[in-house]
Amino acid sequence: MRKFFSLCMVGLIAAGMQAVNAADLKSGLQVDEYPGAFYVTDITGPNASQKLCYRCQYGARPVVSIFVREMNENTTKLVKEIDAVVGKNSASKMAAFVTVLSEDPDQQEAALKTVKEQQKIQHTPLTIYENKVGPTKYKINEKADVTVMMWVDSNVRVNHALEAGELNADQIAKIVADTSKILN
Repeated sequence: MRKFFSLCMVGLIAAGMQAVNAADLKSGLQVDEYPGAFYVTDITGPNASQKLCYRCQYGARPVVSIFVREMNENTTKLVKEIDAVVGKNSASKMAAFVTVLSEDPDQQEAALKTVKEQQKIQHTPLTIYENKVGPTKYKINEKADVTVMMWVDSNVRVNHALEAGELNADQIAKIVADTSKILN
């Protein structure tokens, strides 16, 4: 009986450690850090086919910046919901952009255009950063499938980092709710 109890305790501790490790994933700029310039290729925004710095263009505005490894069903849902929030907060000059980290930008381009058209993304440019690492100063963790940073007045106020499979309806709702933290 003691062995059984000991084995159960070891299993519970190990499960708890995994849950803590998943919640401790850090990716991207953390709260109170400064988001610096980086360049992307705009695929669906007002500057389509151009290389530019949306961080620079948006300045001190409230911004949602989403880094993804791929556009799948859940990342598309997240983008669509953030796009709706941006549209509703145009008076606050809220902005957002999505950066797909890819070694093969040509393959991603058609997929991003399809997402924009099918989901009717109107306010959120879909862009590509030409490697899987992302901008060095942004510290995107290789284990993070999705990294969301929100800033206003050039100060990060929100960070969400999710491993593959962690983005779901509950996480999307939390991220969308956190947009209130950057709206003055």
